[in-house]
Amino acid sequence: QVTLVESGGGLVQAGDSLRLSCGASRRTLNAYYMGWYRQAPGKEREFVASVTWNSETSYADSVKGRFTISRDNAKNTVHLQMNSLKTEDTGVYYCAANPKALTLRSAYWGQGTQVTVSS
Repeated sequence: QVTLVESGGGLVQAGDSLRLSCGASRRTLNAYYMGWYRQAPGKEREFVASVTWNSETSYADSVKGRFTISRDNAKNTVHLQMNSLKTEDTGVYYCAANPKALTLRSAYWGQGTQVTVSS
């Protein structure tokens, strides 16, 4: 069984930056797709960004140019650098891992970390 643990969320103002991290325990996920989803109050969970084992990245249109995903396979971690944050980025951010491309049915999920962006 794999456990994903997120960290780095918080309350910031619009225009600020945050860096989220996700660590995997018990098992290496080097061969897995890893990434982030988010869920705003009253909305469905949505894709944010993903990275393959060899660091190919994919982003939602809403975050392109502002967010950067990266991974450190040696440390079993994935990071999400979020710059120029907007109020609409507010939500719970979930780390996910899957043997293939991430979907809402991905195999492993973290417990989520809250990101709140105030105006």
